[in-house]
Amino acid sequence: MATVSTVLSNERAVAPVRRPRSARRRMLLLADVAGLSPTLLLYGLFIVIPVLFAIFLSFTTWDVVGPLRWVGVANWSRFFSDPGAHHALLVTLELVGLSWLVETPLAMALGLFIAGTQRYRSVYAAIYLLPLLLSTAGIALMWQGVLSPEFGGLAWFSFHLKLSFLNQNWLGSPGITLYVLVVIIAWQFVPFHALIYQAGRRAIPREMYEAARVDGASLAQTFRYVTLPQLRYTIVTSSMLIVVGSLTYFDIIFILTEGGPGDTTRVLSLYMYDTGFLQTEFGYASVLAVVLAVLGIAVALLLIRLTGFGKMDSGREGIW
Repeated sequence: MATVSTVLSNERAVAPVRRPRSARRRMLLLADVAGLSPTLLLYGLFIVIPVLFAIFLSFTTWDVVGPLRWVGVANWSRFFSDPGAHHALLVTLELVGLSWLVETPLAMALGLFIAGTQRYRSVYAAIYLLPLLLSTAGIALMWQGVLSPEFGGLAWFSFHLKLSFLNQNWLGSPGITLYVLVVIIAWQFVPFHALIYQAGRRAIPREMYEAARVDGASLAQTFRYVTLPQLRYTIVTSSMLIVVGSLTYFDIIFILTEGGPGDTTRVLSLYMYDTGFLQTEFGYASVLAVVLAVLGIAVALLLIRLTGFGKMDSGREGIW
């Protein structure tokens, strides 16, 4: 008959060896680092290093051919006293505001429309999404042909349908060119944001609409008290993408107007391009790049702070 001590010794022999908690934490940390290392490597290579290099260049003067020369804060002092940069910054902010005001309601309306289950809505959605399949350069050239005052489509309608208001220099009039650009940009990007609103609308629980219907709420009241509050994080996400994207619009403006007429559409990204690649002042152009980056980050953080987006409370909380 086995003694008690023999049984206990056998149990200790077959019991699994438990590692200390600190060792387990180190193993989990190593696993996390190993899993994230490819992403962190790419992020550092294509985001962190270029940003740090741009910050470094902003304190130097460099024309690519000659050597780098350290000038301290001279480039930054020039920025704060440069009327061209101030004007470009104001045009950029105006473009950002107009883009948000135009794209947000249109994308929301289109997204809520195609969120329905009717078959014909899928056909309309496929048509509306066509701009997403086109390149920005192709879109710019297409609209350049449409808006040409000599041979464009609007000029043809103006002549044959006697609509004289269509016959004007849409891309060469200081008073309207910026607004024309906003419309073209909205035509290109509204379908993308409509997809975001479509996904947000379909994520709203059906029980909320059934409860509103039982309470006798009208369509307007249902939209105001059910749909709109439930889309608050969708609105924030779309708004951040619109704002940050609007800060870096370049190719479509460069092709259509090159910042003209005069400097009415010269946004900060275009001014940065002219400074860096045409005037070969890469030090000062880096200042403009850093300003754009800081402005985009500041706007995104402000939206997150004001809307509570960082908390990401459940949209379904309190419906049961």
